Amino acid sequence: MNAYKLWQKYGIEMEYMIVDRDNLNVLPRADVPLGHDKNGEQLSDVEHGPIGLSNELVSHVLELKCAEPVDHLKNLGATFHKEILLANEKLKSINAMLLPSAAHPFMDPAEMQLWPYDCNEIYETYDRIFNCKGHGWANLQSTHINLSFNGDEEFGKLHAAIRALLPLIPAIAASSPFLDGKYCGFLDGRIETYRHNQDRVPSIAGLVIPEAVFTYEDYNKQIFEKVKKDIAPHDPEHLLNHFFLNSRGAIARFDRGAVEIRLVDIQECPDADIAIAEWEVAVLKGLTEGAFNGIDSSSALKRVKALETEALAKILMDTTRFAEKTIIRDRNFLITFGIEASEITAGELIKKITSKVQSKISAHSQELLLKMFQRGTLASALVKNVGANPGHDDFVCEYGRLAHCLAENTLYGVEE
Repeated sequence: MNAYKLWQKYGIEMEYMIVDRDNLNVLPRADVPLGHDKNGEQLSDVEHGPIGLSNELVSHVLELKCAEPVDHLKNLGATFHKEILLANEKLKSINAMLLPSAAHPFMDPAEMQLWPYDCNEIYETYDRIFNCKGHGWANLQSTHINLSFNGDEEFGKLHAAIRALLPLIPAIAASSPFLDGKYCGFLDGRIETYRHNQDRVPSIAGLVIPEAVFTYEDYNKQIFEKVKKDIAPHDPEHLLNHFFLNSRGAIARFDRGAVEIRLVDIQECPDADIAIAEWEVAVLKGLTEGAFNGIDSSSALKRVKALETEALAKILMDTTRFAEKTIIRDRNFLITFGIEASEITAGELIKKITSKVQSKISAHSQELLLKMFQRGTLASALVKNVGANPGHDDFVCEYGRLAHCLAENTLYGVEE
């Protein structure tokens, strides 16, 4: 376990799907950008300076991540973009490219192929228990942020703030409105499918919002021990580690002194993802410091810790469906962010929150966030542009534009 303090180190992971450049059909070819070692063996992890590449579970997804924890997130989007260009250049050899957004609009998840190399035994165990040939396993791409902590006091502060933040994430980051060639009924279809991934063992995901536990001992007792007990009949070989099994919207990695937020749909370009990551950090700091109520940090933390898991989960289910258009009426939640009104849309709430913590966000990311707020979530922009009853060609056209945004590191649906 590391000794990094709270707000000292960060890690970012971004997942992209590999598709045919012309028709956007999914291609299980993560082997191409990952390459081979000097003995000709397929690699599952490589590092190119500050960015590492890897594959987990399915063969059509490439993950890019910080090779080492970083001190700050400023300008990190440009660093990721360089690696995206390199991966795209390698994929040209098979007429393929990386596709952003959190869910492919017309992929048939039954065609999923497990990664056949490193950790294949673990992936096959997941597939045997949960059947990974569904959208919630085979068709979801996200941006994870890892935040360091050291000891129970810092963990409790961070975990409390993250629980309050999670319900708002789809209202800023939803990018998965289409599945099976049609609107799926949720602007954040990825979270809706993700939360049902492991219904066979409900304790693994819980209510997606983590329980109100603020020490290692309580986390282990209320979450890890239950997960280990419930998975045991399905995993007699003990292949599945409880740290990885835990599928809440944020997971505590006590083994590496970090909490990983997993709810964020990946955006159209890395600059947008980093802008959202900076926003997350700024809001979390605001929650722990009392920035939204003008109260001392101790009183602020007490208020944040008192938020009920079920109430937070209800807000999350609403934002999963309606994203920034969600009307939030939960008084305890609104007061936590200094809102006295009886109701407010999630989009307006996010704008008010941002105005109070924008000094903690880099100028470039502030500029991007302003444009994103004016446009709405990527999911809303896609629904608007693709139309109510899209055909296959509509998806190929608009998601082709997303791929162009990724290649150019620019926002989708925003006038420059």
